[in-house]
Amino acid sequence: MSRGQYFDLRAGRVTLRQHAERWLASLTMDPGTYVSTEQRIRLHVLPHLGSRSLDSLRPIHVREWLRKLQDAGVAPTYQRVIFANLSAMLAAAVDDRLIPSNPCRSSSVKAPKPEVHRLVPCCLSGCLRCVSALPARYRALVDLAGGCGMRQGEVLGLATDDIDFVEGVVHVIRQVKLIAGKQVFALPKGGKTRTVPLPERVARALEGHMSRFPPTEASLPWRSVDGPAITTALLFLNAEGRPVNRTAFNEKAWRPALDTAGVPRGRTNDMHALRHFYASVLLDAGESIKALSEYLGHHDPGFTLRTYTHLMPSNEKRTREAVNRAFEDAPKADGGSTT
Repeated sequence: MSRGQYFDLRAGRVTLRQHAERWLASLTMDPGTYVSTEQRIRLHVLPHLGSRSLDSLRPIHVREWLRKLQDAGVAPTYQRVIFANLSAMLAAAVDDRLIPSNPCRSSSVKAPKPEVHRLVPCCLSGCLRCVSALPARYRALVDLAGGCGMRQGEVLGLATDDIDFVEGVVHVIRQVKLIAGKQVFALPKGGKTRTVPLPERVARALEGHMSRFPPTEASLPWRSVDGPAITTALLFLNAEGRPVNRTAFNEKAWRPALDTAGVPRGRTNDMHALRHFYASVLLDAGESIKALSEYLGHHDPGFTLRTYTHLMPSNEKRTREAVNRAFEDAPKADGGSTT
């Protein structure tokens, strides 16, 4: 006890469900993240482990639980997130001196490996066909997503004051976010605001959109469903004059447009693929990873490099072009050779 190593054997007799309720109530995080965390714990952890006391939880129980997630067809990436939530909850139990160790950190427990997906930028011709199939009020949304690399929620949260046509930039300072199915205004992902260049082609599309569909003020709560109301003049509203719900947009506008254009549905052709198109264009033009990371709103250029490295021009191509340019600029020898 004098060394601080004593554990009250009665402390760990609470069930995982009881500890989860107290742990969730103590979290201080973004409301949307909280809702997702609570949902994962409630749906995927407590049904299997909730009735077990903390002091009886062993690595074998965690391994069996992971196998059940796998057999249930839960995607590996999602398994990894659920596992991280459970591990964080048990780490808190260790910090609170309820249990001596975290079974998720045992050497015999392996975190699920995420699926490796090579991001594929959308096909430009397919995107153009989709634009013509979209309702007119949503067509400029594609220009912003593909021409400025903005996330869908950021485009839906864009207001007139965020666009500087004189300087040629867009200030990305908010998004429309869904929390438990309800819309709120929030900071962009990770709380990272940014400024991105506004290409002339996109600027003309926005001017045409604003002249046809004048921006109208709309109000949503800030950060949480019970937060203070924020009012701003949004560029994109639905036919009823309300902020666009991304789920409804995807189901009633984007996917039908894909079908009309003859473009297959799927991850490679969702709205987020337009960001990959933007990244591929900039990388092919020689833009730096650091600049691209800032334009995309990533927290770390290293993440951008790992995500899009396969889209960068090949080393072999750059090597051939560099050597060719060097030989072209070199003085010719007597025999006409540069070497």
